[in-house]
Amino acid sequence: MGIGHTMASMTSTEVSAAAIRFDDVSFSYEDSPIIQHASFHLHKGSFAALVGPNGAGKTTALRLILGLIKPQAGKVSIFGRPPETARGKIGYVPQQVLYDPAFPISALRVVGMGRLRGAGLRFSAEDKAAVERAMRTAGVLEVANRPYAELSGGQRRRVLVARALAAEPELLILDEPTANMDAQSESRLFDALGSVKGKATVLIVTHDSGFVSALTDVVFCVGDRGAGGSIVRHKAKPAEHVSAQLYGGPALEVLHDTELPMDACCGGVKDGQ
Repeated sequence: MGIGHTMASMTSTEVSAAAIRFDDVSFSYEDSPIIQHASFHLHKGSFAALVGPNGAGKTTALRLILGLIKPQAGKVSIFGRPPETARGKIGYVPQQVLYDPAFPISALRVVGMGRLRGAGLRFSAEDKAAVERAMRTAGVLEVANRPYAELSGGQRRRVLVARALAAEPELLILDEPTANMDAQSESRLFDALGSVKGKATVLIVTHDSGFVSALTDVVFCVGDRGAGGSIVRHKAKPAEHVSAQLYGGPALEVLHDTELPMDACCGGVKDGQ
């Protein structure tokens, strides 16, 4: 059985403070169990990492959070609402984005897509200000007028972060955000995420199960209990022996031999304590 309180045992304040909540969630593809009896919640304003090896179920958990699939048992809530009705509160940065390199679109225009609402194509002064803030936060304002296709991989990834931030999301989700990034790009990305921390809930999904950025408040791991994994919360400690260049700054080591109860999270106890 997964960790965490049942809905009935939590106070209304704790429930309303949850940005992401799984209650005894299970999902299988045909006869292959992927997520089994997972119960956890992530508080608003937290910076979290969802870790696990390839094939463990991270993508399935992510699709459940985004409302792209529905659990076959249990319940998923985003800010107390069904995921499919909460998408307007979510900024999502996918691992890969397919684009036509011959299409002449600037970085500024890509970020501006984050302000599109329905069929509206006109940008207000508020929209333009939000785009500029997002590009400044992500450190890509200086490449605003450059073609997106001419940017480096790290710059393109930060442009996509800026696009998500332009929507002023309450929940920012990044799927493998440092894939194929050099050390300098990683450092600039985590500088940007550090400035967002506390203003929005941040969830990073990564296959690196050993270490996470020191920005991380909460570490969840998929698949630690074998095939058809639950999602458990682990303790983490400063990884002083690991080069900061590998993780865009100071890192935490994930302690897979520990499992923290969710009441530690509600009581304000951080992973490293």
